[in-house]
Amino acid sequence: MSQPAKPAPPAGRANAKKELSEHFKQYKHVWVFVEQERGHVHPVSWELMGSGRRLADKLGVELAAVVIGPAGEATKAAAAEAFCYGADLAYIVADDVLTDYRNESYTKALTDLVNTYKPEILLLGATTLGRDLAGAVATTLLTGLTADCTELEVDADNSLAATRPTFGGSLLCTIYTLNFRPQMATVRPRVMEMPERVEKPVGRIIEFPLGMVEDDIVTKILAFVPDRDKATSNLAYADIVVAGGMGLNSMENFQLVRQLAGVLGAEYGCSRPLVQKGWVSADRQIGQTGKTIRPKLYIAAGISGAIQHRVGVDGADLIVAINTDKNAPIFDFAHLALVTDAIRLLPALTEAFRKRLSPHTRDRIAS
Repeated sequence: MSQPAKPAPPAGRANAKKELSEHFKQYKHVWVFVEQERGHVHPVSWELMGSGRRLADKLGVELAAVVIGPAGEATKAAAAEAFCYGADLAYIVADDVLTDYRNESYTKALTDLVNTYKPEILLLGATTLGRDLAGAVATTLLTGLTADCTELEVDADNSLAATRPTFGGSLLCTIYTLNFRPQMATVRPRVMEMPERVEKPVGRIIEFPLGMVEDDIVTKILAFVPDRDKATSNLAYADIVVAGGMGLNSMENFQLVRQLAGVLGAEYGCSRPLVQKGWVSADRQIGQTGKTIRPKLYIAAGISGAIQHRVGVDGADLIVAINTDKNAPIFDFAHLALVTDAIRLLPALTEAFRKRLSPHTRDRIAS
């Protein structure tokens, strides 16, 4: 008589086993890709330097900045600035071929660096550029990539524990890259706190050749069209944000949010359903699939506060939530909860602030 088959062990981290090959055991240190375009470093790079410094200290390894760009002072300046945000050393790949971002050239530069110097952890900003580059690099290196992380930690066995929302933002999951290196993750702007800048001299710099010429690259840059005059929001870096959700009931009522924001000198935003309904443009969406913000004051009117929205606002210093439902999830993490109808309260708040705030006071309200 045959014996019944033993049930398979449940899948998951608890039953996974890290078995690094001898090759991958050589991978050490934490790297942060410093994203720069036309002489300007994206702030998310310095935010990641703060997280990278914390991870490197826990692992007892070095923190390195990776700067890729055209030959010249701008690229050197970005590398020098990295030391002021905690870098122990900087890798520079400088070549005029890298003047403008192209996936092929940047992917070669970064993958060649990784294969030569073997970092254990590689962090990039989840910007348009960073997402494109991170996916290509991870695919080329045949390693794992956790995108849009909200938290980065080092586990008991020194593995990178990268946490991100999943199932449409309804749950948070922690992802591990157990048997491959480097462990890669992207983090959106304003998710991590900006570290304090400390003036420091330029440290150790390692220059690395690109090993590619213009004729090797299929994609060509025909022209550069700046979008600085485009009327888009500045939600990620606003000190005050007022946002509305489905509790406002109509597109017309969303004007109440814009009016309060105007009086406060604030940016305005919304939750995902309002974008899906076409009431507000996508650049105003706050949450995991929209913008992550860290304002000093956040006023949420008629927003229920699902996890995908929460991860977009958790860094706010003060969250004021207005909702008729006393059991709304947003009240679980708001600092001040107002159980009332936002449609009635917003005009009253707007008028009260209009009477009390001079233009000079409005400019300083978030200071």
